[in-house]
Amino acid sequence: MGMKAAVFLGGGNITGALAAGLRLAGYDEEIVVYDRHPEKLRALRRKSRVEIARDLKSAVERAGMLVIAVRPASVMGMVGEVAACGVAAPKLCVSLAAGIPLQNLRAWLAVPWVRAMPSPVARVGRGLTALSFDRGVTKSERNHVRSFFEHIGAVLEISEKQFDTFTAAYSSSHGYHALATLAKAAQEVGLDRATALAAAAHALSDGILYWRQSGRRLEDLLREAVTPGGIAAATMSAMDAAGYLRVVKAGIRAGVKQARLNARR
Repeated sequence: MGMKAAVFLGGGNITGALAAGLRLAGYDEEIVVYDRHPEKLRALRRKSRVEIARDLKSAVERAGMLVIAVRPASVMGMVGEVAACGVAAPKLCVSLAAGIPLQNLRAWLAVPWVRAMPSPVARVGRGLTALSFDRGVTKSERNHVRSFFEHIGAVLEISEKQFDTFTAAYSSSHGYHALATLAKAAQEVGLDRATALAAAAHALSDGILYWRQSGRRLEDLLREAVTPGGIAAATMSAMDAAGYLRVVKAGIRAGVKQARLNARR
């Protein structure tokens, strides 16, 4: 495509994770970052060989793909600065902001947009990124964006109407939260902390890894693992009766609600 640099506006945690994952995967193209906080930029340059843009205008000038990587509340201001910086924005702009729809992005900067939702686990090459494309994004641009994010893990293309629910459901925080909760429960019922964490980590990560690698249906694995009259069956039954699904659904709905609040800011 003759693309220039991938330019990130915002040098926070997700930019750091993506830059680290890209370099781990052998991505040798230019990665340029602009941020108002020099200490963030120095750390990124040291860890992931990014180039530092001296100001917003020079960052936009170098961009073949412009990635907006600031918090949702700051997106409108940042995009407004891009529109006013005196340099034409690249045709390929990507927003990483949760909850900000394509129609808002287009209203603030009249170019075709891509919404991307990558995971911080991209840092170790195990990310998952959802993409949703504006109608004006060309086939070659779509391929470029997919290829870019495929360096750091799996990529899903989904409709924008699914984006908020995906964002609430896919977060690695679910894994950390489940690990902490399961380990804490095991501690309170008799295990020491180290053993509780080992048991909980195996239950979650190794079980899920086996499901992914075996190709077997989740329903079949559940039936196999939960033998009638066994310990697992009693455990799962009690969790379901206590409202496990209801609690998780409430969490997902709260996340979706927050994403929609972001869109109104």
